[in-house]
Amino acid sequence: MPPDAGISVFPIDLFNLLPFMGIIAMDPKRNTLSTSGPLQHFAIVTLALTLSFLGHGVHPMPVPTEAPICTASETAHYSLTFTGKWTQAAFPKQYPVYRPPAQWSNLIGVTHSSDYHMWQRNEFASNGVREFTEKGEAWTLIKEIEAAGERIQSVYGIFSAPAVVGGTGQMHSEFEVFARHSYLSFIVRIVPSPDWFVGVDSLDLCDGDRWKESVSLELFPYDAGTDSGFTFSSPNFETIPQDKVTQITSSFPSHPANSFFYPRLKHLPPIAKMTLTKIKKTNQIISLPLEPTQSNQLPTGNEIEDTLINTPLDCEVSVWSPWGLCKGKCGDSGVQHRTRYILMQPANNGAACPPLEEEKKCFPDNCL
Repeated sequence: MPPDAGISVFPIDLFNLLPFMGIIAMDPKRNTLSTSGPLQHFAIVTLALTLSFLGHGVHPMPVPTEAPICTASETAHYSLTFTGKWTQAAFPKQYPVYRPPAQWSNLIGVTHSSDYHMWQRNEFASNGVREFTEKGEAWTLIKEIEAAGERIQSVYGIFSAPAVVGGTGQMHSEFEVFARHSYLSFIVRIVPSPDWFVGVDSLDLCDGDRWKESVSLELFPYDAGTDSGFTFSSPNFETIPQDKVTQITSSFPSHPANSFFYPRLKHLPPIAKMTLTKIKKTNQIISLPLEPTQSNQLPTGNEIEDTLINTPLDCEVSVWSPWGLCKGKCGDSGVQHRTRYILMQPANNGAACPPLEEEKKCFPDNCL
């Protein structure tokens, strides 16, 4: 029965979402998956029963009239490609190369109506978004999405895509939308980071009575407002009270220690890209790999068509040390020195380091 017949459809790939629930976990040392058999089966059955309940006997609520009205008569199917563009050349400052190296979490996506937001700029992040952006755990976020679908029938479907092991690479997924649920939202965690992520909030794929054929968006980092760490590898430092979700820019946060602080740049280069393509519906069931594979680590051919971005990174030095003792003979002028050290080496034709030692004339004290 089509969605317009009044039954809420809540499609979800249970197997692909198991890593988010902690039932299947990635071993970062061996890059393998571990499972807990009975618990895994229990999670599948429980989630299946929950979603089955959501799809029967509940009538959808109308979409608010202030939102653009979509009158497309058919459902639409889209292919989503997420491309990581997080390179050391584009983001040289504190680029994580080990423990863990730069990479992207699994993608969690939702199709929904205009009255739902998975996350929203300048608003407080939910507990589910907090746990996902800080730890990569999605169980609470998925339960929040389920609750929204049950309470106000604003969510139509959940989908996922496998993680990318590396700052560059691609992940793919497919999803379906229809007139009453024509919006797309998704979130991907930046790994490692305190609570940083990229994503899309409420992208409307409907244009009047037609579906958009393709959409391409450049993505920039966001701060969930729940952890106050400044660098990719900062230890946990809870933000109290919680801040709102904000976009990270080359000058905000303005602290020099911030991993995205590039005062010479007017704008950060995009750290990722999303491409949507409308496709024909097929009856083929597509199973996405749970474990990141070599094929989605390094794009080949023309998959990443952008020219290489080299962001200049200026040298950063410490403050000067106190002046040292005055060295010289009594009655004559002497010399004293002070030093500083390099905090950040320059890269990509950034400003060279200034002198690290300075001297000045002085007259010895306590001369006998």
